[in-house]
Amino acid sequence: MQAQMLAPAAVLVLWSLIMLFWMAGTRLPAIKKSGGGLSEAKPGGRGVDLEGVIPDKVNWKAHNYAHLMEQPTIFYPTVVILAMMGAGQLDILLAWIYVALRIVHSVWQATVNVVSIRFLIFLLSSLALVILAVRAVMATLFADPGVLT
Repeated sequence: MQAQMLAPAAVLVLWSLIMLFWMAGTRLPAIKKSGGGLSEAKPGGRGVDLEGVIPDKVNWKAHNYAHLMEQPTIFYPTVVILAMMGAGQLDILLAWIYVALRIVHSVWQATVNVVSIRFLIFLLSSLALVILAVRAVMATLFADPGVLT
């Protein structure tokens, strides 16, 4: 079941890269349209410097990409722990629920971005992650050391 447990993490990695290209594909033309460009960017400039310079709807993709670099960083080791300890069907299901909700969250934030709905999606994905994290703690704390040798 290790591969089945790792598959959701691999999908979320791929989705994060899709969001990176979606962000770049919308942001770079918007920067050029605003009269700027990468060659005109101030030294040390950051993405946050584009707030108010390019349309909010364009920045939403960057906001979501940043989100994909935050909470999922706890998801990845949780999945690896469970894969190493012997994931069960519930673990695999919860991992897929988490990934599906993160993808829905991305699409929602990048396109519609009604915060109340986005927060609900985030809350549900966080709940799945909390359950996965508790199961990872249980799997490691209550592991039979004799089984691992």
